Amino acid sequence: MDFFRPETLAEALALKAEHPDAVPIAGGTDVMVELNFDLRRPPALLDLTRVGELADWSVGNGGGDGLVRLGAGVPYARIITELAAELPGLAIASRTVGSPQIRNRGTVGGNLGSASPAGDAHPPLLATGADIEVASARGSRTIPAAEFFSGPKRSVLAPDELITAVRLPKARGPQQFAKVGTRNAMVIAVCSFAVSLDAADRTVGTGIGSAGPTPLRATEAEALAAELPWQTRQPVPDDVLGRFGELVGAAARPIDDVRGSAAYRRHALSVLARRTLSWAWRDYCSGGWS
Repeated sequence: MDFFRPETLAEALALKAEHPDAVPIAGGTDVMVELNFDLRRPPALLDLTRVGELADWSVGNGGGDGLVRLGAGVPYARIITELAAELPGLAIASRTVGSPQIRNRGTVGGNLGSASPAGDAHPPLLATGADIEVASARGSRTIPAAEFFSGPKRSVLAPDELITAVRLPKARGPQQFAKVGTRNAMVIAVCSFAVSLDAADRTVGTGIGSAGPTPLRATEAEALAAELPWQTRQPVPDDVLGRFGELVGAAARPIDDVRGSAAYRRHALSVLARRTLSWAWRDYCSGGWS
């Protein structure tokens, strides 16, 4: 197995073009597990830990008005400590990822690269309408998060492309994330759900994890935003909460596996959807958002 360690993004892209079968490695929290259990033996590894362009984030001018540009190599621990105000949903999800050691190494870019339906970062990306920046020696392009996943552990990345950054809008309302598992962290989710409220546009974004071949949105549930009492800031009516949960469960495409049945996942998602919308709406009603 060959091992490449580029110092710059340009060098990394050149190596990826020359060795399209090389597997990128940053935190190594997924790749090293597969190597240790002999589940994968790629011809080469492309170590991105020295590529400084991937390890920074910026707000405003660096990411566009109202946008956060999050480098693919920024670890979860930094998202929690540095971006909780700008990206609260992603920060909440980051707190549930593995142990402190894993959060110090793991990255959103790596989560996207693995393209697992159970990736904890994916539901907040869908709920907030994030875009994925990818690049190759041929050029760069931007892919909406909702179009990035093509199947279980598959994405639309070309063999010579690397994920360079994620663009997310700064929160314009409360965001929440929750997942079901045997523990709050250090566990693969049985199912997970993220919700994002946009207090300015009065819209709701959703993201479903670990309940389909890819992460999913619940677009019919999002349409219920029109029935929320934005102006009066009264509690969400029980029937709206109930329908929101039902529509989220119906949007899932789960299977039976060792972690849970399809029926359980649909039920659990309905509960998570009602709870997270209630929590986010409580924050909205508290007056923290104009």
